[in-house]
Amino acid sequence: MSDSTVHAELGEIPYSVNLSAGVNQWLADESKALGGHDSGPNPHQLLLSALGACTAITLSMYARRKEWPLQHIHVQLDITREDKTTPMHTEIKRVIELHGELDAAQRERLLGVANACPLHKLLSGNIVIASQLAD
Repeated sequence: MSDSTVHAELGEIPYSVNLSAGVNQWLADESKALGGHDSGPNPHQLLLSALGACTAITLSMYARRKEWPLQHIHVQLDITREDKTTPMHTEIKRVIELHGELDAAQRERLLGVANACPLHKLLSGNIVIASQLAD
């Protein structure tokens, strides 16, 4: 197993999924309107949260390495378009607020760094999901 291995288990509670990776555990669920219990973020929110976390962490690491005065990062993400055609087309809007005494060149460079965060590259590329049933 790799560092990115995640386990998802759904039991008797409709749509409530227990997720784990190593010692970390969290939940996913659907809204009450869709038959869930709203006890955790839905799968779309989990995907967006992963991109938001990766963006913020990548920007923070870069700014620290450069010793830039980046004090706070806020990332807002929304799925603005989801065409269920073949091939599927999805658009994500990501708005990044950078707080600190950064000049225009630093801010522009950080935007470029955000676009190079590992999950941004993963989601922007061609993704192949190999599914199989366990023995």
